[in-house]
Amino acid sequence: MPEQASLLSVKELSRVFILRSGLTRTRIAAVNRVSFELAAGRPEIFSIVGESGSGKSTLARMLLGLLEPSEGKIIYKGRDVTAIRRRRDRLAFMKEVQPVFQNPFDTFNPLKKVETYLYETVYNFGMTDNVREADRIIDDALRAAGLSLVEVKGRYPNELSGGQLQRAAVARALITQPSLIIADEPVSMMDASLRMSVVNLFKELKERLGVTVIYITHDLATAYYVSDRIVVMLRGNVVEQGPVEKVLAAPLHPYTRLLKESVPKPDPKDKWEGEVKLATSEGVEYARAGCKFAGRCPYVQDACIREAPPDVEFDGRIVKCHRVEEIASGTAQPAQNGSAPPEALRSPKAGSQAG
Repeated sequence: MPEQASLLSVKELSRVFILRSGLTRTRIAAVNRVSFELAAGRPEIFSIVGESGSGKSTLARMLLGLLEPSEGKIIYKGRDVTAIRRRRDRLAFMKEVQPVFQNPFDTFNPLKKVETYLYETVYNFGMTDNVREADRIIDDALRAAGLSLVEVKGRYPNELSGGQLQRAAVARALITQPSLIIADEPVSMMDASLRMSVVNLFKELKERLGVTVIYITHDLATAYYVSDRIVVMLRGNVVEQGPVEKVLAAPLHPYTRLLKESVPKPDPKDKWEGEVKLATSEGVEYARAGCKFAGRCPYVQDACIREAPPDVEFDGRIVKCHRVEEIASGTAQPAQNGSAPPEALRSPKAGSQAG
């Protein structure tokens, strides 16, 4: 049988929510026609980044089958998983595509020993019904995550550190020998030292075990460090996509540039300098007819307000912007009023959040 060209192909994926307030109905596209592809036989770390309310967690839930798309397809190893209905087929998909969630203390019940979840995973996915073989499978998975069954056995979640517990969550995902791990904000609850240990673990899984990781985060620093490719989301739309060294080292979309500039940098006295300038008017931007970034973009033009920008292939990446070639060449002139939004953009009638 020939090798599948794609491990995962996401095609025009959308999720629309209808918000009701009295007699008013507001349509919010939390994820809007998102497309990307992960190649089979070429493990990578593929990051999805954006500020709160960008739609990245909604996208993750659809990829994991926890939320049904409004439109589009998710093709895993040649099969449309959005059309799976039989429990057996769903279980087979879940065995190959495993999640790692944000807070490990939410993943593990504080009243149950950690190994209980590991044994349940072995037995529920039919890995073995032999206790000794289950011990071996679990210990192998824990060792791949930097732990061992001896360290974990008999201990409750509160007896492990946050970093150890998140490693146990990664080990639980590895038990089924997945091809793909979807990690949704897996280090956001940790301090800096623990954060890097888990991020390095994902790199090791890719390099040693050949596991592809979709890494979802708002943290550009870890995304730049760990990623091979990256997509940047804004209000449900992918605004820039490509190799991480191009997208984050030399961003073309004005929103990606804003994200990069908004990362705090320590000065020599270990104080934070700079100001995070991200807007909180999520509903206003979701409801905007043209470019979702038009209210904050220094290069906004009338076309940006009226028309959704196209996806432009430029310099080895895809950028959703009317003026990408001008911005790349340095010939784009800022709007007369700078980065302040035009008066027409200040008061659309909408309000919502979508993660």
